[in-house]
Amino acid sequence: MSFQQGLSGLNVSSKNLDVIGNNIANANTYGSKGSRAEFADVYAAALGGTGISQVGIGVRLATVAQQFTQGNITTTDNSMDLAINGGGFFQLTDGRNPVTYSRNGQFKVDSEGFIVNNGGLKLLGYAADAGGTIQPGQAVPLQLPTGGIEPHASTEIEMEFNLDSRLATTDTGTTPRVDFSNAKTYNNATSVTVYDAKGQPVALTYYFQKAADDQWNVYITANGTSIGGTADDPQPVETMSFTADGATPTPESITLDVPASTNSQGAITLPIPGIAIDISGATQYGSSFSVTNLAQDGYSAGSLSSIAFDASGVITARYSNGQSKSAGQLELATFRNNQGLQPVGGNGWQRTYSSGDPVVGTPAQGNMGAIQAGALEESNVDLTGELVNMITAQRNYQANAQTIKTMDQVMQTLVNLR
Repeated sequence: MSFQQGLSGLNVSSKNLDVIGNNIANANTYGSKGSRAEFADVYAAALGGTGISQVGIGVRLATVAQQFTQGNITTTDNSMDLAINGGGFFQLTDGRNPVTYSRNGQFKVDSEGFIVNNGGLKLLGYAADAGGTIQPGQAVPLQLPTGGIEPHASTEIEMEFNLDSRLATTDTGTTPRVDFSNAKTYNNATSVTVYDAKGQPVALTYYFQKAADDQWNVYITANGTSIGGTADDPQPVETMSFTADGATPTPESITLDVPASTNSQGAITLPIPGIAIDISGATQYGSSFSVTNLAQDGYSAGSLSSIAFDASGVITARYSNGQSKSAGQLELATFRNNQGLQPVGGNGWQRTYSSGDPVVGTPAQGNMGAIQAGALEESNVDLTGELVNMITAQRNYQANAQTIKTMDQVMQTLVNLR
């Protein structure tokens, strides 16, 4: 026995305690991965020796291996918090140094609209064009839109309704054929709001007047002004006919040119030409009048109100006018050898020759994990296990110290020989 073995044991036991202490210190660090000290024995090299009776000269620290197992996912109240449920790393950059890879999804929006972590590194992904179409290819720092969404004039209306075949005819054939202020001159009415090129709302009201069996006159007003005929003598924009079973209307669509009108605030709205009204879903059955679908594709201008992330990493921008569109998509990276990554602090790693080049892709595709918004991945450190490991490492340290003490006593005995 020599002092070499005991000294090397003290050294690696001390480093093992350092690793355990670092794990315990980061037990509550989001995205942190625990490490494990791995040891190797040491033998002296001897030329021509068989090594059959060779005695080891101690131990060394072979490596400190990080354990990239999945940590528990905990929910938060912040929609910008992201957790990866599965494999992959977030990609972060400052625009100058190599890309940093991280599992910590505590993100925020900086003054320029970029998605950044607490260290100011920008999250990489695919940008979206003005229409909300994702542009895959080279990943770029993701920047949220700061402007609003432009208005869109209505071009299509889809209507699905049932007209009661049991009702009496209300078209008397006299002038005026209908009085919108007198409900006895028509049978039913419904309305929908459409939008002009400025995003100004125009209230379209539909009046259904039974002209004969299986025939209905359709009158439409824009902000209270009749579109067909004149104010004194409104005329139907279309007369609908139904088959004997009431299942099929003729025509199945109406093309409507909405003229300029005055809204309730006194402003002049723009004309809206060529609105296609789909009424193919209309029926005439012996049941009460009901509207089961009434939709149009126009909208007013809107400002950004919130953002949301889905499982595939697509960022959806939601606007105050009820519209939404894609604002980008995250790109994740994986490595063939995760343990070859170089830790750089701040819950980040950088690639090395040992890790290999990153393999990139979108979340929830292939071996990439899914994104869970409003959640964070906790450290994978098992605190109970680390405390037990600390006791074991302490015992090993004491045992190695004891070998040095024993060797000292042996040496003292030899010195005292007479």
